[in-house]
Amino acid sequence: MKKFINEVDNLLVESLSGFAAAHADLVNLHLEPHFITRKKKAENKVAVISGGGSGHEPLHSGYIGYGMLDAACPGHVFTSPSPDQMLAAAEAVHAGKGVLFIVKNYAGDVMNFEMAAEMLPFENATVLTSDDVAVENSTYTTGRRGVAGTVIVEKVVGSLAEAGADLAACKALGDKVNKRTASMGVALTSCTVPAAGRPTFDIGERELEMGVGIHGEPGRRREPMRNADAIVADLVAAILEDLKPARGSEVLLLINGFAATPLMELYLLYNSTAKLLQAQGLVISRSLVGNYTTALDMAGASITVCLLDDEIRQHWDSPVHTAALRWQC
Repeated sequence: MKKFINEVDNLLVESLSGFAAAHADLVNLHLEPHFITRKKKAENKVAVISGGGSGHEPLHSGYIGYGMLDAACPGHVFTSPSPDQMLAAAEAVHAGKGVLFIVKNYAGDVMNFEMAAEMLPFENATVLTSDDVAVENSTYTTGRRGVAGTVIVEKVVGSLAEAGADLAACKALGDKVNKRTASMGVALTSCTVPAAGRPTFDIGERELEMGVGIHGEPGRRREPMRNADAIVADLVAAILEDLKPARGSEVLLLINGFAATPLMELYLLYNSTAKLLQAQGLVISRSLVGNYTTALDMAGASITVCLLDDEIRQHWDSPVHTAALRWQC
């Protein structure tokens, strides 16, 4: 294993310290327990908090700031944060209108966020993201996994919270976006968890893992390597089978890299995907290409499609200013 590491046990703190120093205008780092908050606490709004195991950067810490998250709780690599992290974060950013947790559907994350929610002294709610169409059940989840579609939920809900909506409205919109979003990924290589020191799974030079999870979980099947158009066709078919969009539907298309796939290839995947969606009569009116929900050093990518309506489009387009996502109207 060759990685830029001093000591494996210090990796998380050193990485978080570097992130906080690099983005000192946007965030504050809190240690013991670890969590990150906005530099300037928002007032009189629903506090939106997310988190999960590290190794998926920029998810979630990279999305703290105006128009998205108020705080994020990073666990160790591919390990859920603890309830005390979530409690401390919630207490730090609560701004009088309750707390909304956005949680990816992994057993450890769900359990620990539920424990934290039960101990909070103020109103709270949870949006559970489950956009991965690759599996219905796994050892990591009950039902579908939350993957790159989580970024869309965080952006849209963060915008509504910024506009002053109440907790019930923020949760309802988050649930709606989740139901209208579907993702599927493919891996060409495994990732290597630093504490393990070796690839999570073995895969041949001429093989791919179709439907892989963002922690290196097995996908739907192991297949021979094929050209990009053929791979994309399988991913898109699974997504459209799930969403069943009507012709003329307006969509947001996210091509997400797992960290070791060049942008050149990600844009090629966008080109292939766009042709297939347009052939189905879908209108791609919003798009995003890059590394937004990664899997350490895995080579691979995922495709996410979100069915837009006026409300979702409005809050996707609204201003956002975070380390990893920023734009003006």
